[in-house]
Amino acid sequence: MSGEAKKSAPSLACNEAGEGMPTHVAIIMDGNGRWAAQRGLPRFEGHRKGIDAIRRAVRTATDLGIRFLTVYSFSAENWRRPADEVSYLMGLLKRFVRHDLAELHANNIRVRIIGEREGLASDIRMLLDEAEQLTRSNTGLTLVIAFNYGGRQEIVSAIRALAVKVKAGTLDPSEIDMNTVGATLDTHGIPDPDLVIRTSGEQRVSNFLTWQTAYSEFVFLPCFWPDFDETAFQSAIAEYYRRDRRFGGLSARAG
Repeated sequence: MSGEAKKSAPSLACNEAGEGMPTHVAIIMDGNGRWAAQRGLPRFEGHRKGIDAIRRAVRTATDLGIRFLTVYSFSAENWRRPADEVSYLMGLLKRFVRHDLAELHANNIRVRIIGEREGLASDIRMLLDEAEQLTRSNTGLTLVIAFNYGGRQEIVSAIRALAVKVKAGTLDPSEIDMNTVGATLDTHGIPDPDLVIRTSGEQRVSNFLTWQTAYSEFVFLPCFWPDFDETAFQSAIAEYYRRDRRFGGLSARAG
């Protein structure tokens, strides 16, 4: 995160249904490569600028009083990208943790990592562990980093874990319900996202928080991720306020 002076929190009113700021905002950060291509720059430059956008998003979420911010930093499918691009992305992750972790900690931000860690290089795993351990007692914004993450893979892992308990006789199949599954996911203890933002104009979830987003509101923004700023964040929040969240029931606005 940069050393910019902290801005005062923007004033955003509650929506008509009386709902306030979303507790949990999740972001699919899309468009780094296209941002760079539009400018005749290498894809690497788009990824580098994307790190600056993460810093802006964290600052804005903190200013707005959002409790949880999840960013989709590296999917389980991203390993299919060219080796030099994957290597660069790993380097960016290392630099982000090394350069920003102290400031995140100083700002009372807790870091949680979700995703598969088996098979990761030892230095990457150590960095992820360090980020979580150092900030585990912080009580401000929880920054959830989805790294080597896939929603379907997460559900499969949860099913396997529950199957092991059933086989061992410590869990009866009749006891498995939505709460049991939710408690077995990587996001245990984290509320489901109220709002999911995707940049770049694409309108799909791309294997992101498949279970957790069943009742989330989605806002798709046309800007590429490196251009995501406080104004874009606020526009997504404003659109969220205009939604009527029913969770399968009657409208809260029905009179």
